[in-house]
Amino acid sequence: MSNHTVERRLFEIARRLRSAQEELAVVEEQFEALNDAAEDLRLRSLVSETPLAHREYTEAARHAAAMDRSRSTLVASIAEMRRSQDELLDKLVFTAE
Repeated sequence: MSNHTVERRLFEIARRLRSAQEELAVVEEQFEALNDAAEDLRLRSLVSETPLAHREYTEAARHAAAMDRSRSTLVASIAEMRRSQDELLDKLVFTAE
């Protein structure tokens, strides 16, 4: 693989990595908000002991769990991009020697 191709791929991965990290920051913020809301609804459900309060908590907990899965997927994607970036940097360094 030529240095030009490696550099082009590195720039593309760097762009995607930046975008994914920005998205992760937003997802983490949303997850925290959803998780806090679910915890509040859990406590409200325990205190009120009504079916409606329990349903509200269950729904909020499902939303928080879905956001957590999205966050985990994004974290795994970022880790994979970093591995790819490291491999390309190794190719670039070893080709230059």
